[in-house]
Amino acid sequence: MQITQTEATGLKREFKVVLAAADLLTRMEGELATLGQRAKIPGFRPGKVPKEHLRRMYGKSVMSDVVNNAVTEANRKIVDEHGLKLAMEPNVQFPQAREKIDAAMEAKGDLEYTIALEVLPVIEVVDHSDITLSKQVVDVAETEIDAAIARMAEPMRPFTAKGDKAKAETGDRVSVDFVGRIDGTEFDGGKGQDIQVVIGSNTFIPGFEEQLIGIKTGEAKLVKVSFPANYAAAQLAGQAAEFDVTAKVIEAPGELVIDEALAKQYGMEDLAKLKDAVKSSIASEYTSAARRKMKRQLLDALDVKYGFDLPPTLLDQEFTAIWNNVGMEMKAAGKSFEDEGTTEEAAKADYQKIAARRVRLGLLLAEIGEKAGVQVTDDEVSQGLVQRARQFPGQEKEVWEYYRKNPQALAEVRAPIFEEKVVDHILGQVKITEVPVTKEALLAEDGDDAPATEADKPKKAAAKKAKKSETEKTETEKSDD
Repeated sequence: MQITQTEATGLKREFKVVLAAADLLTRMEGELATLGQRAKIPGFRPGKVPKEHLRRMYGKSVMSDVVNNAVTEANRKIVDEHGLKLAMEPNVQFPQAREKIDAAMEAKGDLEYTIALEVLPVIEVVDHSDITLSKQVVDVAETEIDAAIARMAEPMRPFTAKGDKAKAETGDRVSVDFVGRIDGTEFDGGKGQDIQVVIGSNTFIPGFEEQLIGIKTGEAKLVKVSFPANYAAAQLAGQAAEFDVTAKVIEAPGELVIDEALAKQYGMEDLAKLKDAVKSSIASEYTSAARRKMKRQLLDALDVKYGFDLPPTLLDQEFTAIWNNVGMEMKAAGKSFEDEGTTEEAAKADYQKIAARRVRLGLLLAEIGEKAGVQVTDDEVSQGLVQRARQFPGQEKEVWEYYRKNPQALAEVRAPIFEEKVVDHILGQVKITEVPVTKEALLAEDGDDAPATEADKPKKAAAKKAKKSETEKTETEKSDD
């Protein structure tokens, strides 16, 4: 086996490999000899089958295995001897001329082919102690706790029937029958009976509840609304609809009771314990939001701090995935690039930058994690898998088995755990300053409080979407295998 490097440009490597006919013949005869020891062929005793007979019967299939094994061996040898870390699977190119392939398969000619590789860049991990991040801190106010408990008590609020002549008001609960139509035709899911609607709860289609104000028991009314553009059922999103609504019962709300009995309904010993649990839950939400924002700050700082070449194919794959997702979102919303105040060319340029940022940060986090010895335990993967299975009620067992039987799918569970542990590792090296802020400031998306010019809005939206998605996905799963 002769291996010669023919290209080393950037992160691209190419090698020419020559498998001599004599070597192919030796390998094939060795495989045939092993096969002859165990093959059961009529008319011959095991181990006594003539080589030529074995070659006629099994030569092509054995040579195919010989070539595949030789290619694998060459790939491994190239990687080991040159100390390469591959970004993608090797691209093997065999000769186009059929006669050369046929000659090699019969061990009458050398097999010459090329292996094209893309390698991961060499990343020098530097000191991170000069990075300063701000951690937003919010104290949980008593009013927030009271409001949260009030929301928990709301489903237990008593209602009392009003008289037949009474009109529905904001806060009343109205039991209705309805039939919905779009362009005069009933649609799936548009019919309901004895459906309870609390006016002002904002649980129905926008505009539906308000039009029930003033309705009486037994009265029928035509309610006209439009489904939101982002409605879950895509076939209804943005559609104008009419509902024939009949009020059956109108009830007035009673007093909202917050007492020890309420606490016990939520499994708490008393109201004080319920308040403590609610406060802890809100504080945990704030801590998670603060960490997400710190992570975005950290990724911004790392993106500025590090610069290295990116594997072209890896970059192309990431951009294609992002671009396809953008296309599907725009199609579902019925929007064009012009509606977004940009052009397809400008949008592509923006998303190319987003793809490059994702790949760069993913490779960087993977390298930092590897050099720091960050490990994900089997218990952590199992816990992550349990959480993912819980997202599919009634199908937990099937989801569990699917991931357990598919290493690539299981890597998708491991990757975000690995990434968060790497981020924690880096956060332990940087300077963090606590900054008291309001609840609204903490929970606002990055950039929501900064006005943008019309020209900047498309870029701002793309950057915001990229940063948000980085808290959910980077390329570590591609380099953490």
